[in-house]
Amino acid sequence: MSKINVQNLTRDYGSGKGIFNLSIQVEQGEVFGFLGPNGAGKTTTIRHLMGFIKPKTGSCRIDGLDCWKHRDLIQKRLGYIPGEINFFDNMTGIEFLKFLSDYRNMNRSTRVPELLERFELDPKIKIKKMSKGMKQKLGIAAAFMHDPDILILDEPTSGLDPLMQTRFIQLITEEKRKGKTILLSSHIFEEVERTCDRIGMIRNGTLTAVDSVETLRERHMRTYRVHLDSPELAECFANDFHGKCDGNTVTVSAKQSLETIFMNYYGGDKHA
Repeated sequence: MSKINVQNLTRDYGSGKGIFNLSIQVEQGEVFGFLGPNGAGKTTTIRHLMGFIKPKTGSCRIDGLDCWKHRDLIQKRLGYIPGEINFFDNMTGIEFLKFLSDYRNMNRSTRVPELLERFELDPKIKIKKMSKGMKQKLGIAAAFMHDPDILILDEPTSGLDPLMQTRFIQLITEEKRKGKTILLSSHIFEEVERTCDRIGMIRNGTLTAVDSVETLRERHMRTYRVHLDSPELAECFANDFHGKCDGNTVTVSAKQSLETIFMNYYGGDKHA
């Protein structure tokens, strides 16, 4: 049984907005990248998984539990970073993490010290005085502090500088090695390429592609033929660019980056 299972989920808001007959399965130990332009349906899908929205058609299950009927249990167990994080601004960071610990009935030691050190966050500061990046770090600590087996992360590195983005990628890589199951919605292509096993691309509420990064690249392979002035130049060019030489002509195949593939799917969409 898939750890995260969305089956034929539809939520029609009218005017072509919503999600339509959406099905996603994420297996144990897999990092699944969820890509799409703003308004494509990523956050709507995630809100169903978190039990914030009741399905009208279709179903959502996490670890076999119905996401609506068992939303309280799921929300306590899961690691979750929302696309827009809301805190209790008058609390300090450590007070907020203590609040979550009590809510989750956590009686064992947490990963808070390790996470605060990794992301260089001072938890004694009032949340209302924190920058967006600091609040994002607090959200990461809140999501990972109870060492959950399943994580749903909606734009988790929004507002982080490149160094902290790299540290987050390292964290996801470590969690993946531990067998954690992760659904990752992101606009950071390097983040997705370096961490995800498979990628689902959503457009106008419908999945347009689900595959591994490598398969997507192979499917969008580009072939170029270059004519040189002499066979000698052609041979040198072929050696430099791993091409095939035929007289003065060199054939070179190149895989596209994930960002280029994404733009192929969405670049011409006026609704993106």
